[in-house]
Amino acid sequence: MTDAYGALVVAKAPVPGLVKTRLCPPATPLQAAELAAAALLDTLDTVLAAPGAVPVVALTGDLGAASRSDEIARTLRRCTMLAQRGDGFGARLANAHADTAAALPGLAVVQIGMDTPQVTPGRLGTVARLLRPGGADAVLGPATDGGWWVLGLRDPRHALALTGVPMSRPDTGSLTRHALEAMGLRTATAPQLSDVDTMADAELVAETAPRGRFATALRAATAASGHLS
Repeated sequence: MTDAYGALVVAKAPVPGLVKTRLCPPATPLQAAELAAAALLDTLDTVLAAPGAVPVVALTGDLGAASRSDEIARTLRRCTMLAQRGDGFGARLANAHADTAAALPGLAVVQIGMDTPQVTPGRLGTVARLLRPGGADAVLGPATDGGWWVLGLRDPRHALALTGVPMSRPDTGSLTRHALEAMGLRTATAPQLSDVDTMADAELVAETAPRGRFATALRAATAASGHLS
């Protein structure tokens, strides 16, 4: 029997001009939003397919103005929805964990964003298993840009440690680990993944998961523009 855990996706509505702006140029704002929407849908598919995962999404932004809004809305009906709250990304992450703890009392939480559409149900399950009693208190998966792509917490209220961590920096991953360990948490390490910030990242991720929506959207954008690199 697979242990249940909260699978928390922290996401932003893929509104053109407001998401994945570092892809522009060479992508247009609409193409960047399409890529973000595809990444979110791939991520949600993974969470919904993961054995034992109870899907939760902490969302910000206007979904009605987003690319693929109808498809995303249909998929989100299968998830527990939370609104992001707090000043600063660290505070919003901490609050999303706390709100997930309130919605799913007693469950560990494995949190990802929408920037790693190549993630698989197996990878999520591996992180969750590390959080079983007697194992790690926290699991942190480093990203190739120096940040992190996954944070697992046996007690999600410990995400309070994130409120003092500067985000979106080359040392965010190491600073996050230090903050978790400063709380006395035994912190395990998940395999490194590349998240999608630049077009080079997008191409690498699409090669890793060539059958996903994200790879398909990248191929479509490349065909429309002639090239995107």
